[in-house]
Amino acid sequence: MAQPQGRGETVGAAEPLRRRSRRGLLTLATVTLGSGVALLDVTVVNIALPTIGRQLGSSLGGLQWVSNGYILALASLILVGGSLGDRYGRRRFYLIGVTWFALASLGCALAPTTAWLVAARILQGMGGALLTPGGLAIIQSSFHRDDRASAIGTWAGVSGIAGAAGPFIGGWVLARFGWPVVFLINVPLCVVVVAGGLAVVPESRDEEAGEAFDLAGTVLTAVVLAALTWALIDGGQAPVAMVLLAAGIVLGGTLAFVAVERRAAYPLVPFSLFRSRVFSAANLMTFLVYGALGVTMFFLVLQLQTSARFSPRDSGLATLPITAVLLALSSRAAVLAQRIGPRLPMTLGPMVCAVGVLLLSLVGEGSGWALVLSATTVFGLGLALLVSPLTAAVLAAAPDRLAGAASAINNAVARTGTLLAVAALPAIVGLTGGDYRNPVLLTAGYRRATYITAALLVLGGLVSWFGLGRASGRSRGGVPGSEA
Repeated sequence: MAQPQGRGETVGAAEPLRRRSRRGLLTLATVTLGSGVALLDVTVVNIALPTIGRQLGSSLGGLQWVSNGYILALASLILVGGSLGDRYGRRRFYLIGVTWFALASLGCALAPTTAWLVAARILQGMGGALLTPGGLAIIQSSFHRDDRASAIGTWAGVSGIAGAAGPFIGGWVLARFGWPVVFLINVPLCVVVVAGGLAVVPESRDEEAGEAFDLAGTVLTAVVLAALTWALIDGGQAPVAMVLLAAGIVLGGTLAFVAVERRAAYPLVPFSLFRSRVFSAANLMTFLVYGALGVTMFFLVLQLQTSARFSPRDSGLATLPITAVLLALSSRAAVLAQRIGPRLPMTLGPMVCAVGVLLLSLVGEGSGWALVLSATTVFGLGLALLVSPLTAAVLAAAPDRLAGAASAINNAVARTGTLLAVAALPAIVGLTGGDYRNPVLLTAGYRRATYITAALLVLGGLVSWFGLGRASGRSRGGVPGSEA
């Protein structure tokens, strides 16, 4: 018989999973691998964008849509993924998402045109939206309270590594096999995840959730984000007009969404979560920092290949220190945050990332390995400080039965930050059309973009310091950040 785990929650295992048990290790590996594959695709494609642009004849706007089509679907529907998992089974929708993601990846690999690739990337993002919140919610609902912090730290660390390793993996694959294989490598990994999920992952759901589904909230989220992305990429060349149009969509969409959600019987976004100061501050910091991180990786690979004349393989190698530092330090950052609370690491992390971005602003014609590797190492140190504490703080600030919703909201905020930054910044810094092929024009725009992203990172650190406050120390179950 399933054992209750918090209010209104059941878990398929007879006992909560322990991290060091065989089933606990296999479950953690399964959900971490699946989530990692989805997050990897946010950045792995970036390294191939110049090659895709040349072979498919894409404009800069087309390349933005290749990147943002995936993120748009992920950000628009990830709340749906969390809600469906909480209601009808987290393992069930996690595995549906993994299967969907594999099939869409195959469609990306077969794309003969930019439009086809963008459509396939949107389908791929839909699969990612089903699986991403499920992985973290499975950990929160299935593992023993004493093991959740370390399990979340592992998940967050590997997820951060997956995102950071994207350019390196993409560069290695691109140099040997061509850009379609960047997508094909997802298929066997997804097969392994489905097999592991069916074999060992326990099922769980929120027993208090009703059967009604928030269709109005779902449609409104997708429409507003799609309209906003179009406005930022294709809505006009004048930055002032673009920003005004985007601001109007944000204001109107936000007011409409709040009105719809307040009337919904079972809303996509439980607004009660935002009564927690920690939850609200952590999500605002997420929006700023992940917007900065996403646009940094988007611009960096273009600058390395166009202006610094790095090959795709060398461009991928240039980001390897980020992966190495995350691998070495993420779990230690989780332990540190568990001991002292998330406030300090979530403040220092973005600040250190900002220093790394300012170093990266110097990359241009004639730049060598010393500059690039030192800059990406500093950037990786900042990421290692913030990723695990951020994830733990968000989940600990929510009741167990809303683990899927809390995870989905934070993931949606992160992807929306990336989506809007990648959509808006090229035009803001004066880059359009085929400018990314011109080293002089690209370098000027790239440097302006790095200054803006460094400012966003500093602002994110300040939000953590003042928003989390002293109340965000150690809390229930040894996980930081649950106090409001």
